[in-house]
Amino acid sequence: MSPEKLSVAVLGTGIMGSAMARNLCRAGLDVRVWNRTRARAEPLAADGARVAGTPAEAADGASVVLTMVHDGAAALESMRAATPALRPGAVWLQTTTAGPEEAGTFVALAEEHGLRFVDAPVLGTREPAEQGTLTVLAAGPEEARTPLEPVLDAVAARTVWVGERPGEATRLKLVCNSWVLTVTHGVAEALALAEGLGVDPQRFLDAVAGGPLDMGYLRAKSEVIRSGRFEPSFAVATAEKDARLIVAAAGAAGVRMDLAAAGAERFRRAARQGHAHEDMAASYFAGFAGAELAEEAEGAGGAGGAADGEQDGGAADRRQRGPEGGQR
Repeated sequence: MSPEKLSVAVLGTGIMGSAMARNLCRAGLDVRVWNRTRARAEPLAADGARVAGTPAEAADGASVVLTMVHDGAAALESMRAATPALRPGAVWLQTTTAGPEEAGTFVALAEEHGLRFVDAPVLGTREPAEQGTLTVLAAGPEEARTPLEPVLDAVAARTVWVGERPGEATRLKLVCNSWVLTVTHGVAEALALAEGLGVDPQRFLDAVAGGPLDMGYLRAKSEVIRSGRFEPSFAVATAEKDARLIVAAAGAAGVRMDLAAAGAERFRRAARQGHAHEDMAASYFAGFAGAELAEEAEGAGGAGGAADGEQDGGAADRRQRGPEGGQR
């Protein structure tokens, strides 16, 4: 089948799904889109996508269905609604980050309806998704690979086929995400500590510049925090979900993930402070959870009432500002 005629249904048009759908349209594919909140899908009509009211409407006659939703449960729900409209042999490209244990449920649904299932989480956030330079980690049957080439070429700079068994790509994605989330918290905590100790964060960045402790990710997330511009490339709420997937998968494998568990809690605190839909670099603000620190101090019977009040006020101030003092 020629790329011009390939029909692709994109279920989920959030930060990642909308960018992927646009790139599919630019590649000349027949793109249909659906999102639970229709208003988030409608702007894609200007790019040439057909906006559907239901998953089944989007999937009707499609050769490929791409799911990019919040979690495995949402992917399963949307595909259960879509499958009656799909013909046998269609490919389900499952790009949502889910747990390894959910792969079996996905495969069972695909087999029930004669679909070819490909486990295909992606590496990358908003910018590479918009540029079509994601890395796709894929696992699925050999016969599904050729039909997917136009789709993968449109959304990714690289596709890494890790095997044929569903779940293999998801396990690799969780390993990769464990590193990404750890580095994110490392940047956030280092800048929060600098703020607390009265150290100019630029001095920290200059101290590690060009050495083995320096990295592009440090620079990128530091800029987000210092500028106070937390437009999400990967939101706190999604990062918390992924952290908990990592902890659960590790636990099932007999591995203890202390940093990931603490990181999930840090994201939870940031979300409770009102940062759930901001970039995950907003983990920074969890370091200034004044109200929670005051509660802990009271519970410990500490005597420093005035100091608690001062810390609470400082935390409230930091929740509104980045370390540079710019109003958010």
